[in-house]
Amino acid sequence: MAAKTYESGLEKFNRTSTGVNILINLIFILVALACVIPVIVVLSISLTHESYIRETGYSILPPILSLEAYGFIAKQGTIILRALGVSVLVTAVGTAIGVLLTTSMGYVISRPTYRHKNFLTWIVFIPMIFNGGLVSSYFINTNLLGLKDSIWALILPLAVSSFNVIICKTFFRSTIPDGLIESAEIDGASQFRIFFSIILPISLPVLATIGLFLCFNYWNDWFQSMLYIDNPNLYSLQALLNNLMTNADALARNASTIGISAAELVATMPKESARMAVAILIVLPVACAYPFFQRYFISGLTVGAVKG
Repeated sequence: MAAKTYESGLEKFNRTSTGVNILINLIFILVALACVIPVIVVLSISLTHESYIRETGYSILPPILSLEAYGFIAKQGTIILRALGVSVLVTAVGTAIGVLLTTSMGYVISRPTYRHKNFLTWIVFIPMIFNGGLVSSYFINTNLLGLKDSIWALILPLAVSSFNVIICKTFFRSTIPDGLIESAEIDGASQFRIFFSIILPISLPVLATIGLFLCFNYWNDWFQSMLYIDNPNLYSLQALLNNLMTNADALARNASTIGISAAELVATMPKESARMAVAILIVLPVACAYPFFQRYFISGLTVGAVKG
């Protein structure tokens, strides 16, 4: 009797577990579709002729493929390549500087023997809750640091985040054994030697996590350009897209007041499809790079955020 009851309960549990797994899988499928479908729509619009978009609107699958938008971008090759170079430079340099500063500060405040670790932890934590605001940041970056119209205005304001420092601090505290550092100190290694030769080589998960966070922030940023950059030669790809589409819309609204050639340019340029084509060009490098960092990204984020 007991065996039959056990088997019945086990069978009921298996049915319930199967139903829950199916429900969870359906939820994840819906979430995945919510992420993938917008990208497909953007790609479809970039491959659709502008006249069809004006007549019928957007569609998931373009009825007739057109490379007009990509041809328009190719004609702006010099501008696009210069903006792409700025984006790549800012992303590469900013990510390297940000990872170095973030991990070094996280390591320092993670050491229990460091005298001022509690004070510095509060210094890092408070900006996560309160900040000085946009006006004070703009005043410091332009008047005090002199970053106006400088490539460093696109790099330094985003280099360090309190959230990233806390992740590094928790990772180092929960993963790096104190005995390893003490052994290195007994052998006469300096703190710089310990950090660069011992700590960083065994911290690939958190390095990949912070590096990916910073890479995404730098690559997708256009707000810093809007605030600090007046020189068109320093526009990033994202800022160029925003500026290009804003000017195109402004020209379209004032077509009656501008010259005939300019009005014809506005009338014939593929505004919507070009906007989406540039968006695809922006998304493509990140989408290609993410799979190579995914394993380190997940493990580093999990260890740094869960363990305390």
